[in-house]
Amino acid sequence: MAEIHERRVNENKLDTVLAEDISFEGEASFTKELMIKGRYNGKIRATGDLYIAADADVEADIVAASVYVRGRVRGSINATTRVELQGNAEVVGDITAPKIVMDTGCRFDGVSRMRPLKGGAS
Repeated sequence: MAEIHERRVNENKLDTVLAEDISFEGEASFTKELMIKGRYNGKIRATGDLYIAADADVEADIVAASVYVRGRVRGSINATTRVELQGNAEVVGDITAPKIVMDTGCRFDGVSRMRPLKGGAS
C-alpha cells in the first residue's frame, strides 16, 4: 500500500493567510497561494493553490489549481491539478480533479470525478 506524504506548508512563504479570527463572506480570486484558517462563505475562483487549515470552516464552491484540505468544506471542489484530504478533513460536496488523495480518517460525502491533466500528462 502506498504511503501518503502530507504536504507541510510554511505559512511564512504564503502570500495570504486568512487567520483563525477572520470570518469572510463573498467571492475571492487569486493567482498565488492562499491559506484559510478561519471561516469562509462564498465562492473561490483561483489559478493558485488553496490550503484549508485544520480548524477552518469553509462553505464555498471552489475552483483552484490544487486544494489541500485539513478542515471542513461544504461545497464542490474543482482542481486542475490535485485535491488532498489530509488528517481529519471533512468534505460534503463533489470533488473533480486529475488526482485525488484521501488520508485514512477523512470524511467525504459526495461524488469524485478524476479527469486527465490538460495536455494528456499525468
